[in-house]
Amino acid sequence: MAFTTSKGTTQTALADINVTPLVDVVLVLLVIFMLTAPILQSGIEVTLPKTRTVKVVKSETVVITIDKEQTLYVGNNPVNIHALGSVVEQKLNGNATNPVYIRADQSVPYGVIAGVMDALQQANVTNLSLVTQPLRTKRAE
Repeated sequence: MAFTTSKGTTQTALADINVTPLVDVVLVLLVIFMLTAPILQSGIEVTLPKTRTVKVVKSETVVITIDKEQTLYVGNNPVNIHALGSVVEQKLNGNATNPVYIRADQSVPYGVIAGVMDALQQANVTNLSLVTQPLRTKRAE
């Protein structure tokens, strides 16, 4: 685009966009998303019930999670209750004495947890444990 000044000379307008700040912002956003994406995919969000006695789990073999919507997960994969026994048997590699941990949200009804435990017992899984969070108590000084 050209225009004429009051002296009669023709000049062109500066229409170029400086893309350097744009590239800087995009690269910073890319780095931020690359760093936070693995953190967001770390697991299923569950509010565990609190108890006074908590056993520390040192090795996790099979973890079954029941979230607020009563969806079952083995590891991070959703599973139907009817296929739960066969999936857990496959994960245990035929060793039914290995521990199986059940993480359930505190708002999940007891009947759902009992149904999961029944499905596991029908698959001959005998070593079941419920995962809880330690209850924080104030110390008397």
